[in-house]
Amino acid sequence: MRKLILAAASIAALALVGPAAAQSPIVIKFSHVVATNTPKGLAAEKFKELAEKYTEGKVKVEVYPNSQLYKDKEELEALQLGAVQMLAPSNSKFGPIGVKEFEVFDLPYILPDLKTLRKVTDGPLGARLLKLLEPKSMIGLAYWDNGFKQMSANRKLVAPADYRGLKFRIQSSKVLEAQFRSLGVVPQVMAFSEVYQALQTGVVDGQENTWSNIYTQKMHEVQKYITETNHGYIGYVVVTNKKFWDGLPADVRANCEKAMKEATAYGNAQSQKENDDALADIKKTGKSEIIKLTPEQDAAMRKAMEPVYKDVAGRVGQPLIDEFLKETRGATN
Repeated sequence: MRKLILAAASIAALALVGPAAAQSPIVIKFSHVVATNTPKGLAAEKFKELAEKYTEGKVKVEVYPNSQLYKDKEELEALQLGAVQMLAPSNSKFGPIGVKEFEVFDLPYILPDLKTLRKVTDGPLGARLLKLLEPKSMIGLAYWDNGFKQMSANRKLVAPADYRGLKFRIQSSKVLEAQFRSLGVVPQVMAFSEVYQALQTGVVDGQENTWSNIYTQKMHEVQKYITETNHGYIGYVVVTNKKFWDGLPADVRANCEKAMKEATAYGNAQSQKENDDALADIKKTGKSEIIKLTPEQDAAMRKAMEPVYKDVAGRVGQPLIDEFLKETRGATN
């Protein structure tokens, strides 16, 4: 796969060479792993529309959804090598490349709501985290929301004991691994594009995801129960190849930054609506039973996952966790 990525990067570089390069539009390949009709997919399409408009055609954005170009594990390497110019990976994806601090977003129940999240992402803490990406040959441009995660399985999940022994698909995150081990679950790292088939064939028993991802990937069709837990958050960091971004003409880069700012506001405003609509659509199908926890059941889940904070403090950094909690106030530690 690395050879294929390198070949793609070489072709991309050659496309910019030659006498016609000055007249040709600058191509931004924007690759992502989810469907177009999700918060991330909609924001990417909005960025394409605005970037092409504001640069007056100097930029052409090609959006590749649903892992058409690269799967989860491949996309960051493709960006670093220049085979694509823009991605929006989930926060969890940066741990495996050595930026473990982003895994703080994966801690269970650390974010009570989206308003509190904005305090982090729009403030100095969010800006400082983005700076950590530059030594990895990428620049962080924005934070995009998806929403809060729910648990699904073919078994009713209302108490911590109900999870024991199940195999759950997770993203590649040591924090998420610790979260599920605290419930007695066997975590299985798996690419997003493979989850539906894994659930359908019983390779895994369950998964965690937002309503919009569950619905657009048809996971509700192969899971009997979905428990509304809102235990975790899925968000994305829009990243671009540093060499590519720094090499853009100043006016083009400024207009792309303007487009990104507006696409971010649009996409984040859409995220709650998309998840609400997806939940309503899942209910209409009648294929999954939606379970709401009582306050007592919710408290038991929170207590069961409390040890995760101490388990991962050495990896994520206790000072960062403390700073994050200070910003999020009512989050459970």
